[in-house]
Order: sequence, then structure tokens, then C-alpha cells
Amino acid sequence: MIKKLLFPAIAAIAMTTPISAEVSTGIIPKPVEMTVSDDALIELGPNTRISIKAPAEASGRLKEYIGQVKPQWQTAASNGQAQIVMSLENDLPGLTSTEGYTLKADKNGITIKAEGEEGLFYGLQTLLQLIEANGGTGVPAVEISDSPRFAYRGMMIDVSRHFFDKEFIKKQIDAMARMKLNTLHFHLTDGAGWRLQIDKYPRLTEYAAWRKGNTWSEWNINGNQYAEYTDPEARGGFYTKDDIRDILEYAADRHITVIPEIEMPSHSEEVTAAYPELSCTHDPKGTSDFCPGNEKTFEFIENVLDEVIELFPSQYIHIGGDEAPKTAWRTCELCAARMKAEGLENVEQLQSYLIHRVEKYLNSKGRDLIGWDEIMEGGLAPNAAVMSWRGIEGGIKAAESGHKAIMAPGRYCYFDGYQDAPYSQPEAIGGYLPLELVYSFDPAPDSIGTDITRNIAGVQATLFTEYVPTPEHAEYMLYPRMSALAEVAWTPQELRGDYGEFHERALKLNERMRKEGYHAFDLSKEIGNRKEAMTTINHLGRGKKVDYLRKWWSNYTAAGETTLTDGIRGGWNYNDQRWQGFVSGNDQRIDVVIDLEKVENLDSIGADFMQIIGPDVWFPSKVVISVSDDGKDYTTLRTIETPHEAEKGVLFRNYGWTGKAKGRYVRYQAFAEKGVVFTDEIVINPAEE
Repeated sequence: MIKKLLFPAIAAIAMTTPISAEVSTGIIPKPVEMTVSDDALIELGPNTRISIKAPAEASGRLKEYIGQVKPQWQTAASNGQAQIVMSLENDLPGLTSTEGYTLKADKNGITIKAEGEEGLFYGLQTLLQLIEANGGTGVPAVEISDSPRFAYRGMMIDVSRHFFDKEFIKKQIDAMARMKLNTLHFHLTDGAGWRLQIDKYPRLTEYAAWRKGNTWSEWNINGNQYAEYTDPEARGGFYTKDDIRDILEYAADRHITVIPEIEMPSHSEEVTAAYPELSCTHDPKGTSDFCPGNEKTFEFIENVLDEVIELFPSQYIHIGGDEAPKTAWRTCELCAARMKAEGLENVEQLQSYLIHRVEKYLNSKGRDLIGWDEIMEGGLAPNAAVMSWRGIEGGIKAAESGHKAIMAPGRYCYFDGYQDAPYSQPEAIGGYLPLELVYSFDPAPDSIGTDITRNIAGVQATLFTEYVPTPEHAEYMLYPRMSALAEVAWTPQELRGDYGEFHERALKLNERMRKEGYHAFDLSKEIGNRKEAMTTINHLGRGKKVDYLRKWWSNYTAAGETTLTDGIRGGWNYNDQRWQGFVSGNDQRIDVVIDLEKVENLDSIGADFMQIIGPDVWFPSKVVISVSDDGKDYTTLRTIETPHEAEKGVLFRNYGWTGKAKGRYVRYQAFAEKGVVFTDEIVINPAEE
């Protein structure tokens, strides 16, 4: 019996065919099309022979890789007898790129075909996963035709905040290959440390690569002190050019492009500490921004890029371009002179001038520029690509104007946030990004139109490491979430609607990775979202009109004017679009009135708040709860005063009143001495008759 499926029907097949159940739970990312047979497993023992029909260079790379992952297999001549035959062929039907492949396994053996070497490699990855899913001894009878949705399927690792050696990077490259990811974004420089040997500027690795403090947090708390590499207290490190060459060769053999990121104009404290003349202030402690008015800045950037280009063959060079405060530029004489000479009206245009100039230099070397979405401010450089992290809007805007965009929005793609209940996890920078939310991401929804989606090149996961001090912790944050984004990047949107089915496959892959020495989060013990967020709540205020006497913060609108009475509670973090944020120039944050439409007997009124002091989210310092019959004269039911306390972690607290009262209008006011306050629902309960 043969069953052909486009995966929504997997559950039915799993009930009738045990082998196909193993197949359906064994492959990540999910193939585009797979036919499963009830035939017996095709056994693959220690004497398995494999033949590769491809040009010598491609064949050599594949043989070397197979020798590393399956050393017991024997290589047969391309015209000899073999249980597995891999071949490069032209014009294979159904494949949409050279990364696509077909795989057929039956009683006659196993064949993998592709139009490009990378396709053969990905077909091999699928074969290896099928073997793993079936106990390591055989493969079920299947036919697969598979091609990726996106050309760019990436993972970013930040090694500035905490340095990880080249063996760790190579280990993650192996995991990327398994998941058919093809781009490693290597975040090599930032204020916390410069990690790349540059011959022309030795102070970058003698001084800017070293600091005092075992962790980024210790370094930050103790004044961000850099150190000479000879200092006994120095902590840090860097990659030599030989290290980089080794990493690049290893990645290339696995069809992974490595894109280096060299930060500019900001996140450059380590550079300006080593070479103070490159900042506006010449402060030897280092300041965040290069001075774009100083010609020496461009001399430095171009010299560094020359050495970067010599090392890295990637078409794109990432220049950061994000979060530049530009404060010193406003008072710098050199910047003022540059702006006058170039006819620039403000510092945003001055930043754009720097980006454009760097892009022209890269173009002159045959390379292209990519940067975070802030590079669009002041005008996007003509050939630049945009990595959209502040939501997908920047990527859409770039794609609309004909630029390539990579979607990496924080809500779905920043793996530095908590992946489970924060109280159960190591300290993180904040956020809550469980596996299910990663899997729900659609980087190029049909609703934005094909003219735009054709310029969305792909998607990327991002791991910044401020709170990730060890290699083991980095793996814990990456996996299994990386497997979800790998499927987002590879598998068509319409084939991955069932999270429960993916979860089963993710559990099995995660278990195998843990056995292989990856320190992945144990998905089988996931706690899940905050219990309050799991169901809606009914109360007197639900669905009632809210009059905002003080408007919410435009950055965190949640559901707008219905947020505080929609019966929906927030989860572990404000990024779930359920918590509404409030910020202002004075102490008062929240001032709202809820009209119950008639006088009611009241038993309790309360609202939950969260505190995460890292991103400046605080409990209120005072809450005032009042009621009125007419909306004019209010009676205060309770005033709650709690001074700010800098407690670590993700904390929740209810500020409320209980008792007996009557009223039609409920006024809820919250004050804070600093930061942002977030609340999700003002719950108003009736008194019992």
C-alpha cells in the first residue's frame, strides 16, 4: 500500500502505518512532498556502500563529510554496486532550486538526486534523519521531493558579549547543516569585545578583545573596563585569521555561508577605547559612536574591511548600523563641518552619509552591504539589504522599494529571551519566546503581496549573549527553538499548520541532540505560558468602555482601547501583545475610567503588573483606586504605595482593593518613579447578592 501526502494528513497515516509515523516525526524541516510505503525497512549495516556520481571536487567534499558522520560506510566507485547512490543531474522535475533534492528508498536501494551539490548534501541530511528516526539501522520505503521556501536561512551568534572558541562554532555549524540552514551571521564586534585579528590595528586584539569581569554583567556593573591581554584579570579572546579560515572551510564543506558583522557607526566602545581619536570626544574609556566627521574614521573602516573581505568570501558584509545615539555628533565641530560640506540637515542624514559611503566602498570591492533596519533612517543606501529586527515593518518597507530583506523580528527570532516560565530558567535579558511562538512565524505572509514577498530573501534566528556566558548556555538557548525556525525557513507555510505534529518531531530531534552532546533545553519538561494567559476571564468590566485620561505608549498598544477590559490576560512577557505599556514625562503612568453602564455592587478591583528591571520595566510606586456614581465625584477605595525595589527576575504583582462598595465608574491610576509600567486587565468583580 502506497500513501502520498502533503503533510496535513499525517495523523491519519500515523494511525494505520507505524513506519510512516516514524517518518513523520523524524524529519526537520518537513519535506514538501513525501510518499510513504508499508514495505519493510531497508537495512543499512556496517558494510553499506555508497556511490557518488558528481564532479571530482563535489564528490570529494561529500565523501569527506560522509567519512566524518558515517565512517563505517564504504565508498563505492561511481559505476559500482552500492546500496546508496547520490547523483547530480539536470532538469529534475518538481525542484525549484539547486538546493532541492529527490530521495527514493525501496527494495532496490536508495537514490538521492539533485541539480546542485548543496541539494545532494541536503538529501543526505534527510537520509541521516530517517536513519536516526528508525533506530539507526534502516530506512522506510519513501519517495521525497523537496526544495526550500527561502534562499536565506540563517542563525546569528554573538561572540562579542561572551567569546566562544572555534570548536564551539564548528559544532553549531554541524547542527545548522542538519537543519538545512545555510547562513551563519557571525557577530564579531561590539562594545563588549573585538573578536577578529586585524593586522593593521593590533590594539583591537591586544586591548579591545579583553576586559575585567568573568561575565558581561560583571564587566558592565564594574564600569566597562577593558584590559591589556597581559593583565592577570583579563578575560576575553579573539579568532586568529587561521581560526577564521578553519571555520570558513568547515562551513563551506557544509554549504554554509559565513557573513561577518563589523559594527558601525555605534556599538563601538571597544574600538574607540583602543583608538580614541576615532570618536568625537577622544575619551580613552571609549564611546559608542565613531566620529563621521573625522576622515581617519573612514580610513580605519576601509582598512578593516579590506582585511575582512580578504578573509570572508561572502557576498554580503554586515555593518550593524543599529542603535546609534549620535549624541556627540550634535556638538562635534568635525561633524558640523561634514554636515555643512555635504548639505546634511541633521544627524540622521549624517548616519546615512556614513552608511552610503561604506556601501560604495564595499561595492567597489565587489561586495554588498547588509545592516539592521536602522540603516533605512535618513535614506537607504542603493544596493543595501535590510535585516529587520524591530518587527517586520522595516523588512516590508525595504522589500517594497526593491531591496532584499531578511526577517529577524525580536518577537519571533531573538533567542536571548526566556523559552519557558522565567522562574524555571537561567537569567535572560527578558522576553518570552517559546517553541510554539517561533513555529507560528510567517516571514512573508501572502497578505503583503507577491511584489513584496519576492524580495524577502529569508529569515534568521538571533542569539545575543549578554546573559549567555557559556557555550552550554548558548546551546540551551538555541535548541530546540532553532529547529522551529529551520522549518519556518524551509517548509511552505501551508504545510506547517499543525504545531502538535511538529512538537512530536521536535521532541525526538531534541532527544537525539541531547544524546549527541548538545546542551539543549529539555522540551519534554516544558511548563508553558503563565496560567492566567491560558483562559479568558469574565468580570463586570469585560467588554465595557475604557476612557483613557492618559494614553498608552505607542510602542506597546496591545489591543488598543479594548485591552484592559477584553478578558484576556498577559503571559510571561510584554512582547505577547497582551500587556499594555504606559510611560510619560512625570510620575503618572495610568489614568483610566471604566464605565460599567449602571451602578453595581462591587467586591474587588485589581490589575496585574510585571517587573523586569533589565529593560526598565517596573512595578508602580503608587496605585489609586476610586469609584463614582456619576463620573464626576469619586470616592477613593484604596491607595497603595510601594517604593521601587530592584529585585532581579521576572516578577508579577496584583494591585487591588477588596471590600464592599457601589459605583458605575471605576477609576484606576498608577504612578511610577521611573521606567515603563505594563498591565493587562483591570478585573472588577461583583459583590454577592
